[in-house]
Amino acid sequence: MPERRSPQVSSRKQPKQARANGLVAAVLDAAVQVLRAEGATRFTTARIAERAGVSVGSLYQYFPNKAAILFRLQSDEWRRTSELLRDILTDKSRLPTERMRTLAHAFLHSECQEAEVRTALGDAAPLYRDAPEAHAVRTSGSYVIRDFLTEALPGANARKVALAADLIEATLTQVGRSFSEAERSEEEIAAYADAMADMLCAYLARLSR
Repeated sequence: MPERRSPQVSSRKQPKQARANGLVAAVLDAAVQVLRAEGATRFTTARIAERAGVSVGSLYQYFPNKAAILFRLQSDEWRRTSELLRDILTDKSRLPTERMRTLAHAFLHSECQEAEVRTALGDAAPLYRDAPEAHAVRTSGSYVIRDFLTEALPGANARKVALAADLIEATLTQVGRSFSEAERSEEEIAAYADAMADMLCAYLARLSR
């Protein structure tokens, strides 16, 4: 049986001039609009180019296929999440439990704000999830959580830290995805985030003992 090849999801080239940056930004903005309006099943480079007001040929200068555009949108979201984690969890002026509580609120708000596009990207994930580039970008947030736990649990061994990091990451991801599937009010988000923070802080406190 022939080995399945991973899709090419890297950009063809990086824009270096203002005009090229503008074109790429227009393509990505149009891609988000197409995802929201049409969903993943009707997501095509032709529709993106039309909405962006550029030719398909211009689009292909930077993105070899629609999988590359989807991967760029998804990797941008992963990077934003990693930056959110890093900004909060590396703030050593605050106690670990304070950082964990802040993270629960910020993460849940972010998930609700990005729910529509994230759901569509999830539907399209088979197009890019097996590419090596996807794995590299996806794991950056995991290292942030692991580094935080190494600091917060100085007496814990590496195996214990790794298990806790996996569990916390999975909890944030699964709870955020499930909770954001429905439209939520600010009060609902705050109440749910408080409950999740209580749970995570209790887990962190038990580990520290």
